[in-house]
Amino acid sequence: MNYKEQLSLLLAQASGLDADKLASLLEVPPDMDMGDFALPCFKLARELRKAPPAIAQQLLDSLGELPPWIDRAELAGGYLNFFLSRTQFVGATLGEVAAKQERYGSSDEGAGRNIVLDYSSINIAKPFHIGHLSTTVIGSSLYKIFNFLGFHSVGVNHLGDWGTQFGKLISAYKRWGDRDTVEQGSIRALLALYVRFHEEAERDPSLEEEGRAWFKKIEDGDEEALSLFSWFKELTLREVSKIYDILDVHFDSYAGESFYNDKMQPVIDELEAKGLLEDSNGAKVVNLDAYNMPPCLILKSDGATLYATRDLAAAFYRKKTYDFYKDLYVVAYQQNLHFRQLFKVIELMGYDWAKDMEHVAFGMVSMTDGTLSTRKGRVIFLEDVIHAAIDKTRAIIEEKNPSLPDKDKTAQDIGVGALIYSTLSNSRIKDIVFDLDRILNFDGETGPYVQYTHARALSVLRKAADLPPAEPDYSALTCPQAYAVIKLIAEFPEVIRRAAEKYEPFFITRHVTALAQAFNKFYYDIRILDEDAQATAARLELVRATATVIKTGLGLLGIHAPDRM
Repeated sequence: MNYKEQLSLLLAQASGLDADKLASLLEVPPDMDMGDFALPCFKLARELRKAPPAIAQQLLDSLGELPPWIDRAELAGGYLNFFLSRTQFVGATLGEVAAKQERYGSSDEGAGRNIVLDYSSINIAKPFHIGHLSTTVIGSSLYKIFNFLGFHSVGVNHLGDWGTQFGKLISAYKRWGDRDTVEQGSIRALLALYVRFHEEAERDPSLEEEGRAWFKKIEDGDEEALSLFSWFKELTLREVSKIYDILDVHFDSYAGESFYNDKMQPVIDELEAKGLLEDSNGAKVVNLDAYNMPPCLILKSDGATLYATRDLAAAFYRKKTYDFYKDLYVVAYQQNLHFRQLFKVIELMGYDWAKDMEHVAFGMVSMTDGTLSTRKGRVIFLEDVIHAAIDKTRAIIEEKNPSLPDKDKTAQDIGVGALIYSTLSNSRIKDIVFDLDRILNFDGETGPYVQYTHARALSVLRKAADLPPAEPDYSALTCPQAYAVIKLIAEFPEVIRRAAEKYEPFFITRHVTALAQAFNKFYYDIRILDEDAQATAARLELVRATATVIKTGLGLLGIHAPDRM
């Protein structure tokens, strides 16, 4: 049962107050000694025109005899605290996990609604660098979370595959490149050519014009230019797909900037027809002075389009194609103004679905130790960081557990999981500094620590595999150590919903970490396998439920949970 919902209904029936409002006010106290739920009556003082302690007393009196699933209710100043019947609560919670298994915490609340997620959005012919990690894993986690709640997620990798830089790259390739070298070196070879172009252009500015001329050939459909452009794109996608596979990240669309070249003019025409386009020194803009924003540039003075033009076309295409419930852009906070302008322009065009578009911003990513990465053009390749994490994990395994089966797979799961966990361990808006020694630590709030807890739980279950079945005695789980674990397991579905509502996967990261910590305290303090068969059966159910929730939680973050470590 949903205890929060049932409690709010009980209070509503007794008091005549709105159940939804009461549900929004109910909170979980920071200390179990203060109860399982608390109703702060301060927020009802204005409506009921009474002091909070008097409101709490009035509500308590109106409840009368409590249902069997509530042990007692107590006053604490302006709070009304509720203590659940622990044995009943434990049995109900573990029973639900056992029944739903890996679907525990899921729902169908999003059924029939599409969520478009724009994330990763790499640039063609440029490296997949450390700065792309946040957008990639935040977007991928939200994709999984929304699917888990019954929505239909649509993952879009909005490729940066248009612009003068491709003309410059063709110019560099024609001058200094060859096919075999580029095929062998892939993105790094292309980056080296791009860097050389800019170095040479400083000495010979005419190269800039040559680069623009080659991009014009791409725009005009020149056969050689398009062939090279397509090859660069194919090389890039082939290379980055390896990284996406390692990260277990997937997309439903790779429609990038070039995809919208033939879809911009109708939007421009509509802006013109609705009187929203203004001339600004030959350029075409939408004036946003009234909204404390600079003008949104739609066309340059030479008629060229910009990011905003293509993003407008993309928004209309996504609405028409997917009829989205939400269109989320997982993009760094430096683009705050761009998205404010984009959404405002669509609103001014008269489309109320502009309110369904949101910028899911995140902070900057950096590394503390540059020696872990290959630097090309002041870029830290994500591939290097991933392999450094895997190699470091493999070395730890060789030192601590050399007989571990399937060491390569486990090293990848732990190394990659550590990177993802570190990225998703704080509010997404916070800047991140990577320290591999810290994030690969098996103690403290790290990915390996949570993964190890999952493996520890499965180890206990393997040891108990041959025990004869027994009816569980849930009263054995009412001690503080066990009850703390059960409460966190019970809160898991609500945590998933909160992560979806706030677009914050770190709520799940934080929760599975707290669950791992609580379980380890239980593991050390309470003898799980003992002579009392019924108590043992109950404790094993707790162990099994913990492993299930940790694995599900890590899975929603995009992290695998090894069975052995």
